[in-house]
This record gives sequence, structure tokens and C-alpha cells, in this order.
Amino acid sequence: MTETGAGARRTPPGGWGRWFGRPGRSLTRRLIWLAAGWILLALVATGFVLTNQFQESALRRLGNVLSETTDELVVRTVTASGKVLTPQIMDAPTLRVFSGKYWMTAEPTLAGGLRIITRSDSLYGEDLTVPADLPGRLDDAYGQTITYNATGPAGEPLRVAASMKSLPGRTTPVVFFAAIDRSNVDVDTRQFATLTWVALLILGFILVSAVFIQVQVGLRPLYDLRNEIAAVRHGQAARIERSYPLEIQPLAEQVNRLLAHNQEVVERQRTHVGNLAHALKTPISVMLAEAGTAEGPLPELVRRQTRVMQGQVDHHLRRARAAARAAHGLGETTPVPEVLDELAVMIEQVFRDKRAEIDWRAPDDLAFLGERQDLQEILGNLIENAAKFSTRRVRVSAGENGLGQMVVVVEDDGPGLPADQRETVMKRGARLDESAPGSGLGLSIVEDLTRAYGGRLTLGDSDMGGLKVVLELPAAHAARA
Repeated sequence: MTETGAGARRTPPGGWGRWFGRPGRSLTRRLIWLAAGWILLALVATGFVLTNQFQESALRRLGNVLSETTDELVVRTVTASGKVLTPQIMDAPTLRVFSGKYWMTAEPTLAGGLRIITRSDSLYGEDLTVPADLPGRLDDAYGQTITYNATGPAGEPLRVAASMKSLPGRTTPVVFFAAIDRSNVDVDTRQFATLTWVALLILGFILVSAVFIQVQVGLRPLYDLRNEIAAVRHGQAARIERSYPLEIQPLAEQVNRLLAHNQEVVERQRTHVGNLAHALKTPISVMLAEAGTAEGPLPELVRRQTRVMQGQVDHHLRRARAAARAAHGLGETTPVPEVLDELAVMIEQVFRDKRAEIDWRAPDDLAFLGERQDLQEILGNLIENAAKFSTRRVRVSAGENGLGQMVVVVEDDGPGLPADQRETVMKRGARLDESAPGSGLGLSIVEDLTRAYGGRLTLGDSDMGGLKVVLELPAAHAARA
């Protein structure tokens, strides 16, 4: 009795996290994050430099205007009888109250401060803000202009220039102040900064996108090579066929050489195993023939030990062949449903006296990553043992576990096997039922073959009442018609 079903296909995870997640061990993420980091640093530095340069350039222009005002003050200031006289200069903004352009003169005091001498009409009796450390700074930078920011009488932001100079006929120096409203400069600077950061943000997005595309395009041959190697590993191809860029073409060639070398080693191993089989089986057959049917302890001992030797030779030869094939393990796939169908028909015929039923289920596309002969021997031993000890029914179910492995569960409705005896039956030659035919090597051979393919074999209790055997083996996708 056979029945097939559709197997579930696992979709690999994707999304932006593949590219922009934490770098970890991913070369792609490292390249993207490294390039994005350098781009971010460069754009931030560029933004600060451009903004500061624009602001300094605007303030420099204001400084030139203030220097002209200060020079005019110096030229128009005179001393008479020790007093400093500075007439109002002919500059309309300095004559209009709180216009945003101001000037004043002052002289140092013995206490280290400044005493205001004259103000522009635009100050309307108010004074410009003078920092406490300004007199000392002016004295240290005598004759030079010092600029600073302050707040005007109307609350407007000002740019102030101050300079300490000497006048003819006067021993005490005079400090000349000129100030101008810097509101327009601040507004222009903010607008420039906004436009600059928006432009840099857009540029950064474009550059990171370009890096993303460059990494995808640049590393595409590596992704293709990885996919080809995976196809070879999963049995969908025998070798790497595509041509790659000069930097990675040698790698592809080395992989093909390695595949060819592995194939050569496997073939050589098979030859040696075949030669060993012929070399050992012929003497054993001769010994059995010589013992014949003669009676007596010696002939019986020879026959019994020769059969044991024959079983051990068969066991180790199978194990050697399986190890060689599993080590190769490339390009070989076996459709599981075909093997199960063949085995079910054959074993039902072998146990037709008890009217055995082999009920199996497997997805149509389920395939074993290995040779057909090995899968037939593994499943054949398991299903045959289940049929041998069953009352009538044997159930076999197979499918993928989503981790690159296929899981086959073989159950029967027989008496089962106690937990304390399950480890014993896995040993070579172990037989709990001496009345049943066989050499006791079935489960041992299955376990050896399973381990050779990196799989696992476990025993448990079936809900049918008998033994449940769970088999895990590497899976591959069978080619569909």
C-alpha cells in the first residue's frame, strides 16, 4: 500500500537585514558599513567646514564695515585741552535711534575699566556692552582690532569691533567702538547651513546607495560561485561550469580540481574494496566447501567460524564502500519515493505468508543526498526488520526537517523492544531473537552507513505498539519530470 504527499518547502529568510544588519562575519555588511561610516564622517566634516567658512566670511565682511567706521572715528577725533572730542560722523544709520549701527569712544580708568566719552546718536544714551576682560585684551593687543558678539540696546544681536589707539597731544589712549546689527548674517548662515545639510544628506543617501549597488554588483560573482558550490554539494551539478572574473577564477578551478581528485580517490577506493572482496571471499568459500557436511566438532567449528568471518567481511566491506561514497557525496541524488516503492513491493512479497502491509508516505520531490545502493541497504534493513517482527503492519513516513536533512520514521505493530536492549541490538552480530534468520548485522550496518553520511539513528516506542526507528540523512532536491 503506497501513498504520496506534497512536502513543505522552506523559504530562506531575506529582507534589508541581510545587507544592513550588524556586520558580524558578513563581508557584504562589512563593506557597506565601512563605506557608509567613511561617507558619514566625510559629509559631517564637510558640513561643519562649509558652514563655519560661510559664517566667518560673512562676519569678515561685517568686520570690514566696522573697520571703516573705526577709521573714520579715529580721523575725526581730536583733543583740545586734554579732552577728547568726537563729532557725529556723517553716516545716516549712526544718526537714527536704535538703527542697528552704533559707535562710541572710551578711555581706560585707573580701576582697570573703561569710561565712556562719546556715543553715537543712534545709541540714544545707551552704552554698548563691554566684556569685563576687554580692557586687558585691548592693552595686550594695543593698536589691533578685537571683535566680539554682543546685544544691542534694542535687543538685536551685534558684531562689535574695539581698538585702543593713541592720539596726538594725549598720553592716555582712547578706545574706539563700532557695532553693527548681525541679524542678517545669522539668518543667512542658518539658511546656508540648512541647505548645506539637506544637500549633504541627499548626497550621502546617493553615495550609500551607490556603495550598496557596487557591493552587490562587485560581489555577485562570489554569490554565483557560492550557489554553484551549493548546487554541487546538493547533487544538482557535478562541477562548476561558469567563468568568473580573474580574481576568483583560480578559486573555481581549484574547486573543480578538488572535485575531480575526490572522484578519483573514490574510484580508487572502490577498486581496492572490490579487490579485497574477491581476495577474501574466495578463501572463505573454499573453507566452507572443504568443511562440507562432515560431522564432528572440527568441521562444525570451521563452518560456524567461517560464517562469522563471512559476515564480518561483508560488514566491513559495506562500511568501507559507504565511507568512500559518503566522503565523495557530491552530485549523487536518489529519489526517496522510488526506493520506498521498490522496497515495499519486494518486502511484501518476502513476507506474504503473514500478509504484511508496508504503508509508506513521502513527498514526491524528496531526495537523498547519496547513492541509491546505500539508501536501499539502509531502508531495506530497517523495513525488513520491521516486517520480520511485526504482526502485520509496517508504517514508513519520510520528509524534510527544514535543516537540510530528510527524516525517515519506520514503525511496526510488533512486540517492540525494551529500552534497556536497544543499545545492544546496535552492536555487530547482536541478535536478541536467535530463532529469526540472519547474522545480526542489519542495524549495525544501518548505523555505520548512517554515520558515514553524517546522519543519526535513534530507537523509540511506536504508537502502533512496536518499535519506532527514526533515521536522519542528508537531503537533496530531486529533479522533477
